[in-house]
Amino acid sequence: MNLLKLFGKKSFPHGIHPDEYKAETNAKITRRLPFAPEIIVPLAQSIGRPAKSIVFRGQHVNRGEVIAEADGFMSVPIHAPVTGTIKEIDIAPTAKGGKQPAIIITTSLSSGQRVHDSGERNDYLQMSREEIVTAVQNTGLVGLGGAAFPSHVKMAIPPDRSIHTVLVNGCECEPFLTTDHRVMLEKIDNLLLGIRIAMRCVDAPKAVIGIEDNKLNVLAAIKPYLPDDGTITIEAVETKYPQGAEKMLAYSLLDIEIPSGGLPSEVGLAVFNVATLAELGALLPVKQGLIERIITITGDGVKKPGNYLAPIGTPVRFLLEFA
Repeated sequence: MNLLKLFGKKSFPHGIHPDEYKAETNAKITRRLPFAPEIIVPLAQSIGRPAKSIVFRGQHVNRGEVIAEADGFMSVPIHAPVTGTIKEIDIAPTAKGGKQPAIIITTSLSSGQRVHDSGERNDYLQMSREEIVTAVQNTGLVGLGGAAFPSHVKMAIPPDRSIHTVLVNGCECEPFLTTDHRVMLEKIDNLLLGIRIAMRCVDAPKAVIGIEDNKLNVLAAIKPYLPDDGTITIEAVETKYPQGAEKMLAYSLLDIEIPSGGLPSEVGLAVFNVATLAELGALLPVKQGLIERIITITGDGVKKPGNYLAPIGTPVRFLLEFA
């Protein structure tokens, strides 16, 4: 039994309380970052196998067009984050450290940068679980909470396991970061649609959104949109680190222990980050791919701290020079 709940706090034992440093950006509405003159897109966009490039040097690509295909089930395709010209496919520095194969695109700054739209649509209510898994893979969606685990793999629940709850992680317990906070305030419709798609795919009867109690404005914003039947709920847990770790959140919120070395599905859970599900709700119905994400740029050396929507592959130097 979680004894901390007896005293009104949903939490786990121990943990730490670092300074948050979130006040600088948590109330700032997300703004779109300008497009960098050059975009560097590593072929390794997940912890799975790197994608395989299908473009060539000098080729014109449209924003949202597939430029690399998945290399098997444990891989995701990559879509062009910008309209532009393929400069080269070469080894380039990446956020992981070291250098890896990447597609380098010269941005067409004169282009309107409209996202390529095939006109095709997905009706998840008419799709089988297997069809949803395939559609999720086609979006190129990976976990946006940090691990970059291919989302379709997480949704492909083994037939011998039954999921009773989709656990939606909105804790964002790390100092400085406020991207998930803004997603939950600004993308409520997409988030709830993504939750419903995930529930259908893993055949879960309910979902619960977990937030830390330093984000009570999120609770107030989302509650009016929740269904009356209680299939999707939202609850707050104590603010501390690492509350956002899936094992900690499952224990704090649901009093469920995920075994050491085990997976959430072993105890009936499917855990997703809020930003991941918001993108799922935005992308899957319109058959589009992941090409951008919200990031927080903040700190003492930043003149314009805030939350920015940035194309995937935007160089860090460009981000810092802008901010």
